Amino acid sequence: MQSLTAEDLNAEPLAGELACSFSGQDEAVLLLARGDVASDDPAFGAVKVSGYVERVAAPGGFDGMLNGTSFAGRGKTVEIEVTGPAHGGGESPPRPATLTYQRADGASRAFEGLWTCGP
Repeated sequence: MQSLTAEDLNAEPLAGELACSFSGQDEAVLLLARGDVASDDPAFGAVKVSGYVERVAAPGGFDGMLNGTSFAGRGKTVEIEVTGPAHGGGESPPRPATLTYQRADGASRAFEGLWTCGP
């Protein structure tokens, strides 16, 4: 997985009221997802793999992402597992988390970082 750039996200805009993002240890954003509050519609996200931005989806809108979730896309699964309490205060404090990227062929890679959700 590679970090998402502003250009990547402009080319693949995501709809939704609020967002969650996963940032790796180097603070690079590896996943950005948006969804609507109190919605049964899926949340949609973007990841960058081998130079291409690809979409993923998770059930439950924004609320379904708050405590971690599993995103699915063409030939891949991206799982977010929150691993500890929030750092700092405010409306949207980041929480330590693990992002696990799994390909359909069984290969996987885990990244440690922060899961941040909110406005």
